[in-house]
Amino acid sequence: MAVDATPRPIRLVVRDDDLRRSRLTVFFRFFLAIPHFIWVTLWGMAAFVVAFILWLAVLIEGKAPENLHDFVAGYVRYATHVSAYVFLAANPYPGFRGAPGYPVDVEIDPPERQSRWTGFFRLVLALPALMLAGALGSGFAVGTTLGGGTAGAAAVYAGAGVGALAAFLAWFVGVVRGAAPRGLRDLIAYALAYGAETAGYVLLLTGRYPSSDPSLVQPAAELPAHPVRIEVTDDLRRSRLTVLFRLLLAIPHFVWLTLWLVPACFAVIAAWLVAIALGRVPSALHRFLAAYVRYWTHVLAFVTVVGRRFPGFTGREGSYGIDVVIEPPVRQRRLKTLFRFFLAVPASIVAGALGGVLFVVGVLGWWAALVRGQMPEGMRNLGASCLRYNAQTYAYLLLVTDRYPYASPVLAGRPEPATEPPSLALPWDAF
Repeated sequence: MAVDATPRPIRLVVRDDDLRRSRLTVFFRFFLAIPHFIWVTLWGMAAFVVAFILWLAVLIEGKAPENLHDFVAGYVRYATHVSAYVFLAANPYPGFRGAPGYPVDVEIDPPERQSRWTGFFRLVLALPALMLAGALGSGFAVGTTLGGGTAGAAAVYAGAGVGALAAFLAWFVGVVRGAAPRGLRDLIAYALAYGAETAGYVLLLTGRYPSSDPSLVQPAAELPAHPVRIEVTDDLRRSRLTVLFRLLLAIPHFVWLTLWLVPACFAVIAAWLVAIALGRVPSALHRFLAAYVRYWTHVLAFVTVVGRRFPGFTGREGSYGIDVVIEPPVRQRRLKTLFRFFLAVPASIVAGALGGVLFVVGVLGWWAALVRGQMPEGMRNLGASCLRYNAQTYAYLLLVTDRYPYASPVLAGRPEPATEPPSLALPWDAF
């Protein structure tokens, strides 16, 4: 699923898998980071001024001076370290120099030649990437870039989007368990990776456009086995005519989804009562609710241009290029079933934030497909990842499975043997 086999000039690397967190430092994480907030603001102001000089150098020479490039690169690296610490993606207190070696680090290649034309229109060309970085909540590197180094803009920007919401949930888990949930950590790392690429592009560190592919973070994140999986067999071609009228073409599906929702609600109530009594959902109800989750995913994929073809109306497995594979029903724990609605709240928060990302993907993908006749692969993969988490959340909420959604954004990663969680496992054990 990688967009390009060649190494990216700006790469985020997770150097260790230690998820342990000190409860005390987690509890006071924001206050401990105040000195870094001050320093990242001051350094950001200087980097913003130096970036203007880099812009002039690119226009005149076609290449950034190495010493100025290193100064701005150090800022992007340091801002990413601070974001990783504040967002709980990393535990050790970061240094103030932005030196390489932090557990969540950024590798930035030396300056290379850049196109003068793309350099001249850099801010305009970067607008789509900045929109997506905003939805992802990509940290202080992009925040101070947008705000010209002002503390207010950095704080507001870094506090928005998926990364900040994931960090908010990880804060509660860290205080209770003394460890960060792996799925949320991987999601935050991806947001920081895209933020670092976007900041580097805006600040003239590279002329290569940021990639939104979820495989940005190296090494690849783990992707444990889950009973609800996404399968992408679609190609990237898009008919400009159907893209132009995509929302109008989807109106019959919106009507059918609304009509389907009524029996689905009754089916969920029946499945809930039976599962509490018998410890499993009847096969007929499971098939009906699974088809509803699958159909909803097909429609979302079509509307957001993640999928190519017009979907069917039955939610049949294997009938669409962006498909959801749902395993047959198994026994579900009665206690988790009884409190399913409340247990699903954290996942619903993450799903809502990823829904915002999916909306941005749909808007940007619509324009790209209309102009180029195809969907950018990285954006398609990001959209598919958002759809997977959405489908897993709906499947959990609608009692199709009692396995909690997994937040890591990768479509393929380091495989992890599937293990049954303990009988009293809480949601964050699989987050």
